Amino acid sequence: MNKQEVQTAASIGLLYLIRMLGLFMVLPVMPIAGRDLGYATPALIGLALGAYGLSQAVLQIPLGLLSDKYGRKNIILAGLVLFIVGSLVAAMSESIYGVIVGRFLQGCGAISSSLLALMSDLTRIDHRSKAMAIIGMSIGVSFALALVLGPLVSSYFGLKGVFVFAALAGVCGVLVLLTVIPVPKVKTKNLESALLRDRLPSVLSDPGLLRIDVGIFMVHYLLMSSFIVFPLILEATGAIPSDKHHLYYLGMLLASFVLMGPFMWLSDRSRYANKILLLAIAAFVSSLILLAGFEKYHFVLASMTLFFMAFNLLEVMLPARVSKMAAAGSRGTAMGVYSSSQFAGIFAGGAVGGLILSSTDISTLLYTNATLCLLWLALSVRLPELGDITSRTFSYDEGSVLSANQILERLSSIRGVVDVVLIEEERIAYLKVDDSAFDDGELASISN
Repeated sequence: MNKQEVQTAASIGLLYLIRMLGLFMVLPVMPIAGRDLGYATPALIGLALGAYGLSQAVLQIPLGLLSDKYGRKNIILAGLVLFIVGSLVAAMSESIYGVIVGRFLQGCGAISSSLLALMSDLTRIDHRSKAMAIIGMSIGVSFALALVLGPLVSSYFGLKGVFVFAALAGVCGVLVLLTVIPVPKVKTKNLESALLRDRLPSVLSDPGLLRIDVGIFMVHYLLMSSFIVFPLILEATGAIPSDKHHLYYLGMLLASFVLMGPFMWLSDRSRYANKILLLAIAAFVSSLILLAGFEKYHFVLASMTLFFMAFNLLEVMLPARVSKMAAAGSRGTAMGVYSSSQFAGIFAGGAVGGLILSSTDISTLLYTNATLCLLWLALSVRLPELGDITSRTFSYDEGSVLSANQILERLSSIRGVVDVVLIEEERIAYLKVDDSAFDDGELASISN
């Protein structure tokens, strides 16, 4: 990667981090601090937590398509401005209804697909996987930072301070966008990140991908509905003051990262991948049942650590499954549907979790979620085994002596190639290959 590509990837990763911080910092704070807002009820607090997921789920795909027409940076700028406005509306609100409106406006800045498209425009095809790795790291770091910074900022400045922090982060994002990230000279059609209408029907009708979409919906449903009660559970132990919650979240997250290490290593082995995925869902079930049945300090910390381990493990595994299962050239479309499912889960978790808590109690909510996890586990048992399927891209020069059809035929004939899509105007082919049989040398020989 050259200097501009590294700078671009780092800057786009920073924009992801800023947005995710602003959206997630409120999670460990709202259930306790939100009780002081006017008209607050458990149902409305849950809706405030999940409201941004609704606007994200609805606008994620349309804004990605609009960025093709009106420019990546213009759509991203508009999204960041909406995020800032929403944060300020929530910060100035004295009632829970104002916070709900603010959170909804925060979510209207649905710029994830536009950011990925911008990254594709500004990086060469050979280096996009490295750029994606940088962005992926920033997303992973943002969740951990949010759980620590949210309670910390709230302990000094209250709930308003959390939203003001989000607005200031959004302003920093605007400055990065306008001063650091260049305007792309050419818009590329990178099928690894682009969402195409004509590929939606095949993606939506794929049983394997639908199971993964249900999976990410459930992961974020569980995250949001559980965080309606996690701060309350920590408070109920009588041993953890609210101004120290950030230290406990940090400790539990660090422990969960250590615990998930061996399982991550095993999940990279194709014969273990499905088993580890099912084990992570079972860990969700166990943690929820333990939290519902025990209130003692050590049980609570151990159960939450198990929950975070399952969450972090599936956050890494599920998008990797989408990449492997999507047909050649359909990854961007499949990831668009996946992201919308994720945000729909966020909204459902906040809204449904709040409703359950308002009419029952914490234990009932946790047992209900454990039951839903068992249904999800039963659905996931039928996930297909993928083997060593990976992706490759192949580009060729305009002056190639071979025609597009000849190149397509030769690529399809390589041993281990499962699927090929060639975009003639871009002179790029997208391949799905079985790594156990594929020889990169044969691919290189076509270039020569």
